[in-house]
Amino acid sequence: MNEPEGNPLPAEFRAVLRERALAPLWDFLKGVLPHGRPAGVTRPHRWRYADVRPLLLDAGRLVPVEKAERRVLVLSDPGRGADAMSATGTLYAGIQLLLPGETAPTHRHSPSAARIVIEGRGGFTVVNGHRCEMEAGDVILTPGGQWHDHGHDGTEPVTWLDVLDLPVFTAAESAYAEAGIPGCNDEDPLMTLTSDFQRQGFRPAVACRRANPYPMLRYPWRAARAALLRLADVAGQDEGAALEYVNPETGDSCLPMLGFTAMMLAPGQAWQAPLNSASAVFHVIEGNGESQVDDHTFDWMAGDTFSATTFARISHRCAEGGRPAFLIRVDDTPLQRKLGFYQERQPD
Repeated sequence: MNEPEGNPLPAEFRAVLRERALAPLWDFLKGVLPHGRPAGVTRPHRWRYADVRPLLLDAGRLVPVEKAERRVLVLSDPGRGADAMSATGTLYAGIQLLLPGETAPTHRHSPSAARIVIEGRGGFTVVNGHRCEMEAGDVILTPGGQWHDHGHDGTEPVTWLDVLDLPVFTAAESAYAEAGIPGCNDEDPLMTLTSDFQRQGFRPAVACRRANPYPMLRYPWRAARAALLRLADVAGQDEGAALEYVNPETGDSCLPMLGFTAMMLAPGQAWQAPLNSASAVFHVIEGNGESQVDDHTFDWMAGDTFSATTFARISHRCAEGGRPAFLIRVDDTPLQRKLGFYQERQPD
């Protein structure tokens, strides 16, 4: 932390403070508790999939998945400098590649994660014995502490966007992973059947009930897209169509600290997002358009991802005369609500 200009403290006094691991709060109070709006270092940024994809394929040739464990290019916040392991202060995002026949080995970790599938067929994720097939646009959860691995039975590259609450665990010095052992993530038909039942509104009797707070691990894009189209028919033009991803048993967010929202914009439609304290990343599933994040203007197309800071002024517009645009927003609203500091404001 830099010293403020015109610091009245004698150099000798400051030297003693540093020697004894002390610091004068009055010199830095406005830096750590700025008035009006947080003084974050996150810089809104757009990552074009057309730029990332060829580099990811190069990585596929250069780095075996057995060596990498997870072959990912991290979407690194430029505000944090080179090789930053986060897109915002609380959100990690990266694009992962799996080639035909490859397997990303079983592990588990303290942070929770979700995968938003970008392209390819034949990929799958197994989470605590439950196999989740991957199709473009699907959201697949790998909650913290649950064994998971990825495989590929198809013939073309599969890519997906990883989003984790890793920065929260890093800040709390609680981030760690464990390698799997044989049999820890074998496919379990009962778990798959149970998940199928729960999506239809049923739950097995006590004898078969499993102690798992995540009854739904795969949220198919096909279902989300159809629901958005139906919702758009009845929603107001100014409201737009948006759906939250929730735990079907509790109605809470699908992960404890990460919120997911699918959005649809009709051709030419503009939408002004509420001003709130959450930071977010937006991933484009289909369509073309443009978003304004404070002073940054990002044009986008399918596969692109962009970030937004806390209390950012955000607006989206779908391109005229074409197809509707579909985006998925991932934010830290659930975390902020649990800690009691989520806030919405009226624009100035």
